[in-house]
Amino acid sequence: MTARAQFLDDRPPARIATVDVAGVTLVADLSGALFWEEQRLLVVSDLHLEKGSSFATRGVLLPPYDTMATLGRLGAVIARHDPRMVIALGDSFHDRHAHDRLSAPNRDIIAAFQLRRDWIWIAGNHDPALPSDLGGVVASEVAIGPIAFRHEPTGASGEIAGHLHPKARVSTRGRSMERRCFASDGERAIMPAFGAYAGGLSIRDAAFAKIFQTPGFMAHVLGDRRLHTIAASRCY
Repeated sequence: MTARAQFLDDRPPARIATVDVAGVTLVADLSGALFWEEQRLLVVSDLHLEKGSSFATRGVLLPPYDTMATLGRLGAVIARHDPRMVIALGDSFHDRHAHDRLSAPNRDIIAAFQLRRDWIWIAGNHDPALPSDLGGVVASEVAIGPIAFRHEPTGASGEIAGHLHPKARVSTRGRSMERRCFASDGERAIMPAFGAYAGGLSIRDAAFAKIFQTPGFMAHVLGDRRLHTIAASRCY
């Protein structure tokens, strides 16, 4: 597929899209989550819950609905895949005190997500010290089989990380469009940010070149109906 991918079309959805990492094939959900079917493991990254309230404390007023929107999308993808385990890859909360600003209803939603499944919060640079009363387990990173789950990418083989919020700009129908994307070269992957208010970093930024060290890595771009796999070198 070329960089002139048709993101808005009437064709039926394609078959389930996948991303390969170190010999493991994961389902790439259009929400920006990954699902490892063999392990019944769902992975999301960079929820940035309570980003709106964080900005409000600094006098920047945004609609205060980002946490509810993000949790709504998370609930939908959990219902879709019914995982046995969920790993949140760090920066689940936008700042060190964001969890204190969670409303009681939103705390109840998170608790409901955790029922009858294992839940792991990976510590991120925005939320390095998560409290125990959120439920689940807090870890710096987790290794399952050949895959290591961590917040900040190191470039190691078998790594699935977040932190960089990859996005790709492509040309479609004569205009440019930016979309969140997975970045992967088959040995490692960086996940898109899941949070409603989370920003993005161009996949052409030097930060990605340091991780992949080859121009041959791919952008798996989140379209409206399907995942579009495009060489990162063809994005701009």
